[in-house]
Amino acid sequence: MTDLLKKTCGPCEKKTKSFEKAEAQDYLAQVEGWVLNEEGTQISKEFKFADFIGAINFVNLVADLAEMEGHHPDIHVFYNKVRLDLSTHAIKGLSENDFILAAKINAHK
Repeated sequence: MTDLLKKTCGPCEKKTKSFEKAEAQDYLAQVEGWVLNEEGTQISKEFKFADFIGAINFVNLVADLAEMEGHHPDIHVFYNKVRLDLSTHAIKGLSENDFILAAKINAHK
């Protein structure tokens, strides 16, 4: 596999095929702490902070990364915890973009 941090997210269209669960599991090994859902259509990770402000600062960092990549996670804030869910909405599943963004988020945490 190639280094996900060196890649950038590319456009996905409805004709783009989503990853099979086995392919997603292979990529999962490159993004520590992320978990694949049962269907193999989404990866998630929870981050914990000292307080609410720490969580919000992290959300802002993720928002900046997501905008730079043109690929956006679902973000859930629970006081001092943030859960990120990644999937490629256009194809209703996972693509390499999800793992690229996950790797970049991990690198900036």
